[in-house]
Amino acid sequence: MSTKKTDTREFSSQVVDGMERAPSRAMLYAVGFTDKDFAKPQIGIASTWAMVTPCNMHINGLADEAARGVDLAGGKSIVFNTISISDGISMGTEGMKYSLVSREVIADSIETVVGCQGYDGVVAIGGCDKNMPGCLIALARLNRPAVFVYGGTIHSGCHKQRKLDIVSVFEAVGARANDLIDDEELHAIESKAIPGPGSCGGMYTANTMASAIEAMGMSLPNSSAQAAISEDKKQDCKAAGAAVLNLLELGITPRDIMTRNAFENAITVVIALGGSTNAVLHLLAMAYSAGVNLQLNDFTEIGKRVPMVADLKPSGKHSMGDLIDIGGIQPLMKILLERGLLHGDCMTVTGKTLAENLANIAPYPEGQTIIRSLDNAIKKDSHLVVLHGNLAPKGGVAKITGKEGLGFTGPARVFDSEEDSMKSILDGNVQKGDVIVIRYEGPTGGPGMREMLAPTSAIMGKGLGDEVALITDGRFSGGTHGFVVGHITPEANQGGPIAIIQDGDVITIDSQNRQLNLHLDDAVIQQRLDGWVQPKPRYTQGVLAKYAKLVCSASEGAVTDKYLA
Repeated sequence: MSTKKTDTREFSSQVVDGMERAPSRAMLYAVGFTDKDFAKPQIGIASTWAMVTPCNMHINGLADEAARGVDLAGGKSIVFNTISISDGISMGTEGMKYSLVSREVIADSIETVVGCQGYDGVVAIGGCDKNMPGCLIALARLNRPAVFVYGGTIHSGCHKQRKLDIVSVFEAVGARANDLIDDEELHAIESKAIPGPGSCGGMYTANTMASAIEAMGMSLPNSSAQAAISEDKKQDCKAAGAAVLNLLELGITPRDIMTRNAFENAITVVIALGGSTNAVLHLLAMAYSAGVNLQLNDFTEIGKRVPMVADLKPSGKHSMGDLIDIGGIQPLMKILLERGLLHGDCMTVTGKTLAENLANIAPYPEGQTIIRSLDNAIKKDSHLVVLHGNLAPKGGVAKITGKEGLGFTGPARVFDSEEDSMKSILDGNVQKGDVIVIRYEGPTGGPGMREMLAPTSAIMGKGLGDEVALITDGRFSGGTHGFVVGHITPEANQGGPIAIIQDGDVITIDSQNRQLNLHLDDAVIQQRLDGWVQPKPRYTQGVLAKYAKLVCSASEGAVTDKYLA
């Protein structure tokens, strides 16, 4: 890594310098460039603003703050947009198949704009779940000085002195189906749960990924632990704009920061926080884009030495806002560093190492109950449990906090789509002791690997959270809790053993031995597999068809450019 002054206009100079580039300059005068601006480094501000979701509805304002930071530091900012979709709105519908696909579209579009326009650096601002890994995948591919800014968490809703978030509404649907609440109560909950801008308020996927990216060093300290609507978040954006200019001067690029050790730091913090299973999928994808060899089983090895210490939703009591109030994740990272669980020599977007950033961080206040000590952990090792066995030869990912128990055995209740499972759950056809199997929801089979928040929340709302398990080749929302296993590979559409499960087959989930097994002889399993026929593609044109053709396995991050060569 270079620490010498570098050519801060390596890319923009190719677009705007010289007599022959006069047409390019002519176009740029029209969008606000002055003569002096052509001599400045150009910094693209990738905004995921959209009015399709509260997670991103405020990001246009944050992008303006980041642009101001760039301009004040001597650069020339250019704001551009990419897409965002809403998991919370599309969850449980056919539209949710586009969710994971949007991660790739976001990455491709940021790479496309920055590469085409010759920007020398990037500030990327993301809010909803897929924005963050999408931005980081693009930044790793481009490898130009860059900072990621998290759009910030939402304030909690409130009803009858109870804090609410989007998961409260999904679980209320199950409660209404079980006649535990009436229509009036359901309406009150749905109308109060989301009070304004920001990402979902627990340690769900958005807050998990924001924390992971900060731990990795690609965000400024505290970026993950700020409310969406706050002066702190505005200052974070301004500082990010200035930080990119500093990185340009120092010659520090994302691949200098996104090293193997940095990914280990990210995984460590995700485990300590009790973060989303989606972090496994996204960190594998980000590592591939950064040229880092990260494997599914690395989560197991790191998880053996890292405890889960955060009492945060969905499995715990507290919201991200509560964690913000006691100092965010920086004090936790200092605790982990002092215990030897983080690599302190990793470079960060401050231009300093992780250890240097943490040197003067104050501890959490006395008496707080959100982050336990490492010696009084909620779980002494990782809640993210990678399972293998005859049902998951290439792996599956469970979220086991210990509150669900450590094992589950029961008869299979098999569904070939999320919709079929949801109807059966709400109609009362799923019984205590069942293992619900939802298949053909993987990356190629869905296509798109939908999240199963609607079924898992309905199970909770029906009062069956401790009584049934659910396994799928799809994935789970960060808001999911209960005895669940996702990302099962090979997926059903690729002829994985999950494709040949029949109603009544006995399944065992054993988190202690990290096994997921079907109680059938190998010969019977092979006989069924020999008779399996791959279904016809559900989509034959458009983005979902292209995705199904290109996407790799969930155990490899479900990226779309791994096998192009």
